[in-house]
Amino acid sequence: MAESLLVDRTAPKEEIYKSLIPQIKALTTGEDDVTANLANIAAALKEGLGFFWVGFYLVKGDQLVLGPFQGPIACTRIAKGKGVCGTVWQEGKTLIVPDVEAFPGHIACSSASKSEIVLPAFKNNEVALVLDVDSDELNSFNQTDQKHLEELMLHIQSFL
Repeated sequence: MAESLLVDRTAPKEEIYKSLIPQIKALTTGEDDVTANLANIAAALKEGLGFFWVGFYLVKGDQLVLGPFQGPIACTRIAKGKGVCGTVWQEGKTLIVPDVEAFPGHIACSSASKSEIVLPAFKNNEVALVLDVDSDELNSFNQTDQKHLEELMLHIQSFL
């Protein structure tokens, strides 16, 4: 079991992901506890990339319910179609939001959050959870984040 990540946070984002994602896969492969895996993934993403907030919301009935996360306290429940996370749940596709204040219906769990990327993971062709990553800076996320985080979401689907 790894106790630390080997990541050069001064490297370009693409290189950080290329180093980090295999470490996350190694950390979670062979572990069948979803909560443990999601907790380690949230911690690895926060530590490896320095995000403001990283966490998971799990579909439970008609709501997204807060799961493992790293960062300040967060909203506990989100309705389908509400805010960025609820919209990703409803639409089943990744959303990059350069300025959360410009997103209609944004739920401000933290006033320090400025931009966001949210990605779905599927089980039995239904969204089972979303990964929510927030930055305290505008325009923090791009296609590099989307590409590598979508790769990570495919790995997460393998143990859901």
